[in-house]
Amino acid sequence: MRLLTAALAGVLFGFGLLLSGMTNPANVLGFLDIAGNWRPALAFTMAGAILVSAPAFSYMRRSRRTLDGEGVTFPDRVKIDRPLVVGSALFGIGWGLSGLCPGPALIVLTGGSAEAIVFVASLALGMVIARRLPIEPSAGRSSRRALQGGATNEPRPREARNDADE
Repeated sequence: MRLLTAALAGVLFGFGLLLSGMTNPANVLGFLDIAGNWRPALAFTMAGAILVSAPAFSYMRRSRRTLDGEGVTFPDRVKIDRPLVVGSALFGIGWGLSGLCPGPALIVLTGGSAEAIVFVASLALGMVIARRLPIEPSAGRSSRRALQGGATNEPRPREARNDADE
């Protein structure tokens, strides 16, 4: 059931990216160009995503369960620390330079564009490098594990990690 739910969510997400035009880097770069020919389409896409996901997160916060009954915990982190700022800056720089973020890049990659190949290769390299860096106890992958039902602020040992963690 978990695999089917993930597959359906991925297909829905990909369809939404295609429908909204967010797989076109020009739309994303146009959104980021607030001093020039600003394109607000991404703002509407984000607002739509919030409207769709807010009820689900509200339900999960209240019930501490997903719709299929799996337990959910949320991280209690609110601290803005160095790993968060550095990671956000790197994401923003990559987004601003390429007009792509990971989801749309995977869709664009299926078309075989050189830009998408370079982006996804760089993304993969960044993930490999990030796994090799020491993780502070207050940072890291706790948000993802929280949504998977096992939040902790302590990093898991490398041998306990698997592909689902990435």
